[in-house]
Amino acid sequence: MATANADRLEPLGIGFGVLLVLIGIATIAGTPWAHKSGGALLMVGQGLGAVAAIVVGAGLAWLARK
Repeated sequence: MATANADRLEPLGIGFGVLLVLIGIATIAGTPWAHKSGGALLMVGQGLGAVAAIVVGAGLAWLARK
């Protein structure tokens, strides 16, 4: 009975969430602030984007799991 109400897209949501977290961590590990060609604003934007990817990915995985 419990399998009849199971969400078939749960593994997909968890997978995409984990992928976003890994992309965010890889971006931070790649030190986007170390490159000086784009300016300080671009470096801050890349850092914030990486943190946002981690937050959104963790939220998506948590929401899909619930």
